[in-house]
Amino acid sequence: MTTTTAHQIPDAPMSLDHLAGLPVDALDALYRDASLPASLKSLNGTPKGRMLAVRGLDRTPLFTPISLISAASVFPWDGKSFNATSDQNGTGINRINLTLLQQEWFPFQTRIEPSIIDGRDCIYLDYDLPENPWFIRKIRDELRQVAEGLFLGPAMWKTANNRAALVLWFAIDNRQ
Repeated sequence: MTTTTAHQIPDAPMSLDHLAGLPVDALDALYRDASLPASLKSLNGTPKGRMLAVRGLDRTPLFTPISLISAASVFPWDGKSFNATSDQNGTGINRINLTLLQQEWFPFQTRIEPSIIDGRDCIYLDYDLPENPWFIRKIRDELRQVAEGLFLGPAMWKTANNRAALVLWFAIDNRQ
């Protein structure tokens, strides 16, 4: 694991809405320029999540409807809950809203490790746990901080040879 120190995040007018308006290539550039927080404890709690852009659809007429649907209160994925057990390790679970019931599905472990995208350290969300179905265990999520309490990450599908294919970008906002 490479050592990455927490960078000072500039005050920027970033929000889930701002990120949701960016195409895949802009999100990629922002992620590559982002950093790690000083501790995974900065994610603790139940931050709001938002799907941002699906690879291949961001420059099509489907981009705007997908952005509007993902921002709607009826969108099933609400975010992730995090519980850091140290500055560099923790656990979490996805929050899913189905009608009036909020469910917690698909637990993961968090740790700092090199990103598949650029080899720099990221927060890795590891779904490869026995309680998850096989298709969830194939997901590779990563996060980096783009503004204080605002995290951006790629959701990827694990392929052969320790690689992963980008599926979509998502964000987590823990500035409640």
